[in-house]
Amino acid sequence: MVVEPNLSFTSPPPPTQCTRFNFRTFRWMQTMIFAIEEINRDGKLLPNITLGYKIYDSCSTPHQALKAAIQLMGSEKGLGIKGNTLSKGTCHGTVPVVIGDGGSTQSLVVARFLGVFHVPQVSYFSSCACLSNKREFPAFLRTMPSDFFQVDALVQLVKHFGWTWVGVIAGDDAYGLGGANIFADEVRKLGACIAFHEIIPKNRAQTDISSIVSNIHSSGAKVVLVFAVEQDAAALFDQALRGGLTGIQWLASEAWSTAAVLSTPGKYHHILQGTMGFAIRRAQIPRLLDFLLRLSPSSPDAHEDPFLVPFWEEVFQCSLGVQAEGQKHKADDKPLCSGAEELASIINIYSDVSQLRISYNVYKAIYATAHALKAMRSCPNGKGPFPQQACPDADNIHPWQLLHYIKQVQYLNSFADEVKFDENGNPAAMYDLVNWQLKPNGEMEFVTVGKFDETTTSVRQKLQIQEQKILWNGNQTKVPLSVCSTICPPGTRKAIRPNFPICCHDCVACTAGEISNQSAAIECVRCLPEFWSNAERTTCIPKQVEFLSFKDAMGITLLAISLLGCISTCVVVFIFLCHRNTPIVRANNSELSFLLLFSLTLCFLCSLTFIGQPSKWSCMLRHTAFGISFVLCISCILGKTIVVLIAFKATCPSSNIMKWFGPPQQKAIIAFCTLTQVIICAVWLLVAPPTPNQMMPRESAVVILLCDEGSHIAFASVLGYIGLLACLCLLLAFLARKLPDNFNEAKLITFSMLIFCAVWIAFIPAYISSPGKYATVTEVFAILASSYGLLGCIFVPKCYIILLRPEKNTRKHLMSKIPPGRF
Repeated sequence: MVVEPNLSFTSPPPPTQCTRFNFRTFRWMQTMIFAIEEINRDGKLLPNITLGYKIYDSCSTPHQALKAAIQLMGSEKGLGIKGNTLSKGTCHGTVPVVIGDGGSTQSLVVARFLGVFHVPQVSYFSSCACLSNKREFPAFLRTMPSDFFQVDALVQLVKHFGWTWVGVIAGDDAYGLGGANIFADEVRKLGACIAFHEIIPKNRAQTDISSIVSNIHSSGAKVVLVFAVEQDAAALFDQALRGGLTGIQWLASEAWSTAAVLSTPGKYHHILQGTMGFAIRRAQIPRLLDFLLRLSPSSPDAHEDPFLVPFWEEVFQCSLGVQAEGQKHKADDKPLCSGAEELASIINIYSDVSQLRISYNVYKAIYATAHALKAMRSCPNGKGPFPQQACPDADNIHPWQLLHYIKQVQYLNSFADEVKFDENGNPAAMYDLVNWQLKPNGEMEFVTVGKFDETTTSVRQKLQIQEQKILWNGNQTKVPLSVCSTICPPGTRKAIRPNFPICCHDCVACTAGEISNQSAAIECVRCLPEFWSNAERTTCIPKQVEFLSFKDAMGITLLAISLLGCISTCVVVFIFLCHRNTPIVRANNSELSFLLLFSLTLCFLCSLTFIGQPSKWSCMLRHTAFGISFVLCISCILGKTIVVLIAFKATCPSSNIMKWFGPPQQKAIIAFCTLTQVIICAVWLLVAPPTPNQMMPRESAVVILLCDEGSHIAFASVLGYIGLLACLCLLLAFLARKLPDNFNEAKLITFSMLIFCAVWIAFIPAYISSPGKYATVTEVFAILASSYGLLGCIFVPKCYIILLRPEKNTRKHLMSKIPPGRF
């Protein structure tokens, strides 16, 4: 930063002063000087040429950087270094090239200015992706990879570890804002979400930064990317310390991924331990450390270095007694330096050569320029690279000529790295994935746990990680989980929360009949009709088969009732056989009575065909047996009713009407009525017989096995015919109910037919509305109820008289008249 002087406009302004001395950038400058002197000393790369330099301090501010660029362009000579520069001593020619600036924000203003004059600019630390725009910055190149590649690496890292809820904090400059915006866009394309997107203000207001820390707390994000320079990152972590923010897995952009200021022992170690980030490739530059430690204020050329005095005073916290113009020395500021201080005794960022990453970029930038100069001077056969132009004049090189040769640079350096620039002026992007691990002695160590190589053709091979070497925040070996919502387990699906990002969801259990067999399912899959979901909703299983079974409680109950009715009928038959010669048995044609009892037995037994798993034969048998048995039963009752009615109507002794309704005629009526039903059933079985069918309702976990009627018309005809006979029988019995007789069977038939008709009238709506096997239960119940009604109403009174009132079982009693008003 720059100290802004008070301008009185009455005298020339004082020289610009920076607020503090940066050891790291001073090492970069010394690396530049080292590379230049190494080239000049060796003499093989550029024989008979001596490189010089001129150094300007941009103070990390755009306007000071632009001021330095203008001064450079206005100077008569200089292989310039912006931030660090080229041109020392007397040169026979000038080579205008700028090495720098370090920051992207400063490089933006400088690149726009230099681009107008096509002055080549090679930056060693400006990574903003915006600088790849050759229309805006035609003369800009860099040995620092573009943030576009760094963001690609960070996005692949997020994808690799499955983080879907990531916070982003950016520095308020071109580097931070540009990189963070690209990262946020690319992460969203993966389907992940940005928990928050904050900007670290340059004014360092504590309230603004404390609100960022509060947002980190409230967001629930456990992984946060800080895309900022180390000064901005330090301001954020200072406030994080005050706010007690812990448990965050920090992702570092390359600007601070190996920053020694932040890795100072004891300061941020408990919140930054486990930090991961990408850093550009490093190198061990031979003899650089000795060169860095050569500085001394007593050296012959010390007075030519304007940066040496502030550097020395900052390192040893003493005063050399030298003041800049316009400054007054205060005796009590610092003690005077003794002159015996040694840089080798001090361990600081300047002398730390263990992480030569940006310094290596400076080194490559100088050598790239030297190789371009060599190529330009080796112009073959006097033909230049431009149409209708000869080779450049070695003593009068134009900037645009050198720019062309720098763009064409391609060589393998002494570290086996290929140095070249693509069409956008970017180098090949290769990064080391570093992990901040705290050593037992309290020092932070940058452990390389992977690498990212953008030049690799396969996307999967670009990012390579050694997960076993990683220590996460809190000294954990388990990958931290950073999601807005927990991953939905199998058996559930994601339900997006209204007004929340897509990553925030609730886990909703699949409905019955649907499954999800994988985690984080977006929707549940419906099972096939014959399958149903298990209790966990993770797989489809065959539906449970349901039918009226002999093993069911309902089936067992109906079986018992049916067998009881059959046994009861057999008991009545036995009683009637034993008393077959008594008047009450002989009164109404005992043959019809026995035939009626036989048909009732069939009615009770036919109900058993409705119990059990439906099959082709059981379906045909149950309906035909039911229809024929009941018609036989009703026909017998109809025959008995006709006999009773005709017998009492034939009052004249000479009447011959009874001969037309004797036993043969009664049997003929029964046979005709039964044969009609047999024909209906035969046609039904031939045309569209009942068949077994499966009902598989979507909303049910069972497959219902039942018998499909086949032809609904035939089924209705069978029931309708039974109903017709029953109604006719009821009508005739009703007409004969008051005939004079002490035991008039017409009354019993009337009651039995009323019960029969009531049961079957109620059966129709109950059958239609009953689901599944309960329709079959309803039909069996109707069969048994009507059968019991007939058996009880017709034969129980007779058995009562036979067994308990034998005195009434006489011809005299049966032929006596019934007193008026008894019925």
